[in-house]
Amino acid sequence: MSVIYVLLAISIVVAILFFVAFIMAVKNGQFDDSYTPSVRMLFEDELVKDEVKKQN
Repeated sequence: MSVIYVLLAISIVVAILFFVAFIMAVKNGQFDDSYTPSVRMLFEDELVKDEVKKQN
């Protein structure tokens, strides 16, 4: 039964560490790219066309 308590404590500590890392990444602007997703669909066709030209 004591093993369950140890595993529970370790999992809570790991979860808190991941949560703190996520909060730090958000505060540092890791997820602030609002431009690329809006134009990604515009450039995807050009990449596909270039690959087709290389194959022919």
